[in-house]
Amino acid sequence: MTEKQVAKNTIGKLAIVVVTYKRQQLLATLFESIEKLTVAPWRIIVVDNEHSDVTQDMVGDFREAVTAQWGSTVADQSGNESRVVYVPQSDNLGGAGGFSAGVKKAYELGAEWFWVMDDDVAVMPEAIERLAKWTGSHDVIQGSRYDYDGGPFYWQYDFIIPLGIPNPIAPAAFGRPGYRVMDTLCFEGGLFRRNIVEQIGLPDPRFFIYWDDTMYGYRASKVTNPIVVPDVILRRTREIGNWDIAGVRQLNSTSDMNRYHIMRNRGYMARYFMAFGDYRPLMFGLGTLLTAAKEVIRLVMVDREHVKTGLVQIAKGWWDSRKLLHDPDWKPMPPLK
Repeated sequence: MTEKQVAKNTIGKLAIVVVTYKRQQLLATLFESIEKLTVAPWRIIVVDNEHSDVTQDMVGDFREAVTAQWGSTVADQSGNESRVVYVPQSDNLGGAGGFSAGVKKAYELGAEWFWVMDDDVAVMPEAIERLAKWTGSHDVIQGSRYDYDGGPFYWQYDFIIPLGIPNPIAPAAFGRPGYRVMDTLCFEGGLFRRNIVEQIGLPDPRFFIYWDDTMYGYRASKVTNPIVVPDVILRRTREIGNWDIAGVRQLNSTSDMNRYHIMRNRGYMARYFMAFGDYRPLMFGLGTLLTAAKEVIRLVMVDREHVKTGLVQIAKGWWDSRKLLHDPDWKPMPPLK
């Protein structure tokens, strides 16, 4: 049996879930790469947080190109046979809300696998075959990536739960099994099965941006063993300023909005740890200090033109995270079954 046949047999009803917002040029590059896939996906769900006429027209053209290439497919729960589904949002829900809406839509249509990504990546032509090798025995799979410059992209797959921070010195080498077990996830190419969504629910839209995928992987690790594999499945297409650390790690540029949510969303993170019995107040407080220190270093080394506003957003996010810790109405996302 060829790799392509394996992919068709083991990634049946694969839904690619794309979230986009005001980046049509990047989205066009992603669409072009999807058209070059050597195995056709069952559905491509495009969540448009801008609800833009330009994006809607692009999706229409993309739908025509995909239909011309692969034809229609098995009808979904709505009776639709087109592979491309456009899901505009009335408000910008952020990446977290967009992925929650996209996974929900794909789930309702009957998807069995969810392959999630932002609009600033391009998929490798053989990506589905490469992922298919792992789907027979694993329910959550993170493929490897190329960075913008074509070099390998190191991703912090090991999440130190007591501190609530990624492990910056986790070994990059893959062990004898050919994969690494992880307790996190990245919505930049992460793949997960329907039964995971049923057990842990949808991605949490309340994060808006940042830590939402990390916590989805953490929640998934409570019901299965997520893995990261060496097979390269996509490349990043957006150049981001960074501080290169000894040629091994990078500290990327970010925005003040991200800085705020990096700190604020630690409140949500703590609540999930509480729900699963993993919250250690002193250790988590240390992790929050380390996170704030990292963001200050990022400001000084990479984003120094935003030092004043950035420090304000770090402090504001930290303050607001404290409110979330004591919100009496907070509840974790519910399972779907």
